[in-house]
Amino acid sequence: MRINGRKFLPMTTTAVNPVLRIAPATPAEAAAYFRASLVFHADVSDVAAALSTGGDPGFVVLDSRATESWDQGHVPGAVHLPNALIPEQAGELLDKSVPVVTYCWGPGCNGATRAALALAELGFQVKEMLGGFEYWVREGFEFETWQGRERRAADPLTAPIGAEDCGC
Repeated sequence: MRINGRKFLPMTTTAVNPVLRIAPATPAEAAAYFRASLVFHADVSDVAAALSTGGDPGFVVLDSRATESWDQGHVPGAVHLPNALIPEQAGELLDKSVPVVTYCWGPGCNGATRAALALAELGFQVKEMLGGFEYWVREGFEFETWQGRERRAADPLTAPIGAEDCGC
C-alpha cells in the first residue's frame, strides 16, 4: 500500500508496531486533547517571557514547595504557599480574579498538580507550569535564594544556546 508516495507494508500479527498498536486519535480528538492540555498547562519559557515584560503578566506564580525548598531557590516574584497551607491561606494571599500558575520541583513531582487541584477546588483559575523549578533553572532563568539572585547557564538539552527562545 502507498500513502503520499511512501510504501507501507501491511501489519501482521507477528510484528506489531508498538507505536501503532493502539491507533492514533482522530484529528478532531487530537485537537481537543491538545487544546485542553494548553488550557491546563504553561511551560517555563512562556511564564518567563510573560514575567520579563516588566508589566503585569495577568497571573501570579505560586511555589507550592516547603520552606526549605523555597530557600534553595524560587522564581522571582513567586508567592510561597506550601500545599498543606493552601486551604487555610489561599484566600488571604491570592485574588480569585487573577489566574494562578503553580509549580513545584520538576517533572518527577506532582506537587504543582496537587496545588492546582486544591486551588481549583477553592474557586481559583489555575494552570500548572510544566517542568517546575528544575526546568526554570535548567533553561537559564534567574532565580532567587535566601542569599540573593542567581542564574546558571542554560542546559543545551532544555534550551537553545545563543537564541532568545526555542521557536516553539
